[in-house]
Amino acid sequence: MSAATPQEGMAPRAPYGGVQSLGRAFDVLELMAAADGEIALSRLAEESGLPGPTIHRIVRTLLARGYVLQMPSRRYVLGPRLIGLGAGARASVEAWASPPLHALAEETGETANLAMLDVDRVVYVAQVPSTRHTMRMFTEVGRRVSAHCTGVGKALLAQLPADDVRRLMAVAGMPALTTHTITDVDRMLAELAEVRERGYAVDDGEQELGVRCVAVAVPGTRGTAVSVSGPDSRVTHEVVPALAGVLQSAARDLGGRGISRG
Repeated sequence: MSAATPQEGMAPRAPYGGVQSLGRAFDVLELMAAADGEIALSRLAEESGLPGPTIHRIVRTLLARGYVLQMPSRRYVLGPRLIGLGAGARASVEAWASPPLHALAEETGETANLAMLDVDRVVYVAQVPSTRHTMRMFTEVGRRVSAHCTGVGKALLAQLPADDVRRLMAVAGMPALTTHTITDVDRMLAELAEVRERGYAVDDGEQELGVRCVAVAVPGTRGTAVSVSGPDSRVTHEVVPALAGVLQSAARDLGGRGISRG
């Protein structure tokens, strides 16, 4: 998988509703993460749209606290202090999600995923791979993907008003990853209506040919969905309703375990 460019990896800019300087610092960290390597101050200023002096002050503060490192090239990379924060966040999510995901993978025989909506993208936050099959699906935890072509994305988009979906799709775009990808927003809204009616979403080879994913939104949380995925030779149209029932039970379990993003 190729690394995302900053434009691909970044969430769209929005007016700050809280502490502006804090929001800008997170923007800088996200730009550095999306760069997937060293990045110069001039590029940070260009990508963020912030003045050079502002970028310099932000980076100097992050550098002093260990969230950023300066390399011999005088460019910058993410610092080691973020490792502890990431490990802590991952441990919190796994403590909440691991038992239901393990049970889901065991019952279905397929890889179980937990994902969250991150502005206009979906990020995978936990996974339990299938142990029953040698051919299995694998998605890196932390990977951000488009919402319009994934089961988890469609399960999450179905929770939003139509106007919000239109705005998100206008920002993110709807590129065709396969011949099955939905690339028209009106067709997507019709698909989301079906998702709400039947209670689950399906990615039918829309992100990757030969792979089918079934997903359900987790009740009681904001922007969280659980899914199982596998080759379409095993995850056939005939078994999808049964998988959806197991997913709905797992989603209720997750929703009752107390974590909330709201």
